[in-house]
Amino acid sequence: MTQVKLKIKKGDQVVVVTGKDKGKSGEVTRVIPSENRVVVSGINMMTKHAKPTQLAAGGLQRVEAPIHVSNVALADPKSGKATKVGMKTLADGKKVRVAKKSGETIA
Repeated sequence: MTQVKLKIKKGDQVVVVTGKDKGKSGEVTRVIPSENRVVVSGINMMTKHAKPTQLAAGGLQRVEAPIHVSNVALADPKSGKATKVGMKTLADGKKVRVAKKSGETIA
């Protein structure tokens, strides 16, 4: 599996494009570039069974599972809808990410 440079970073607002959570949006909390996956807060929730330990009680825990990066799209800063990401070089030579729909720069 080849590792590609992801255009989605930690802290970005994304919209789920396909799957059981289609249409929902959230913030990227973790990026796993080796697997081309991202973890989004409140999206792709799974139930994990945990054994009780001396430190924590056991039971069912709701955790966010990774979702493939192709199933999410960056949310446009202006409208909040899904958009593609482009790159642009500023006058001072700095490369920034740009939302294709509105042309806004992404922080």
